[in-house]
Amino acid sequence: QVQLVASGGGLVQFGGSLRLSCTASGFTLTYRGVAWFRQGPGKEREGISCISSRDGTIYYADSVKGRFTVSRDNAKSTMYLQMNSLKPEDTAVYYCATARGLNSGSYNCLRGATYDSWGQGTQVTVSS
Repeated sequence: QVQLVASGGGLVQFGGSLRLSCTASGFTLTYRGVAWFRQGPGKEREGISCISSRDGTIYYADSVKGRFTVSRDNAKSTMYLQMNSLKPEDTAVYYCATARGLNSGSYNCLRGATYDSWGQGTQVTVSS
């Protein structure tokens, strides 16, 4: 069965850190573009970080740049999102996603329609 399973969410205080993980089963992440999205209460889904399958270029949304770090371990078929200096506005359900096709360029890399496999989401809540 092909699926992505996200984990690592939880409740954290303002300024704290969390690391999200997303593990693929039934397929490998190698050669796939990967990305993290989030959807906060009453907000649209936002692409926050991604890794291009073409050349490994990493993109971040301005809202998380300098605080979040995306990485991947192809041998473990796992991608990560290290989140530091968390703020209440980071509260959201976080989703991982992968793309069989190219996700090159910042627009395509952070665009939800680029991706064909999605994790179930993990809740991150930041208290003030």
